[in-house]
Amino acid sequence: MSESIVAKLEQLSEMQSAADVLRLDYEAKRQEILLAVQAELEALDDELKPLMDTLGDNIESLTAEIRADVLAHGGTVRCERLQAVYMRGRVSWDTRALDRYAASHPEVQQYRREGEPSVSLRTVKYEEVV
Repeated sequence: MSESIVAKLEQLSEMQSAADVLRLDYEAKRQEILLAVQAELEALDDELKPLMDTLGDNIESLTAEIRADVLAHGGTVRCERLQAVYMRGRVSWDTRALDRYAASHPEVQQYRREGEPSVSLRTVKYEEVV
């Protein structure tokens, strides 16, 4: 079973490598096309970038104010196009401590719920062999 998974992981790795090569080719060709209009793009940046930066800073500042206000208010507030949703703090438990407690108090096990397992694909980081 694990051999077939390894084979599929190898196939996936090859597909990802092919996608990387294709992306690099795309980027190179895209850069070639952009060179023809680079001066126009720089003029557009010079004209609109400062306005966009200022507006972005104002949005960030007002967003922070709204978050603080809603936290102080303690409830969700909405207008026609936006809403600031108030969410209570999440409750968490020390699972290890509760498992130890449940070992001597099995009656608490009825309140335990465990979700389904999941799988995460990660890139292996190769370490230099000395």
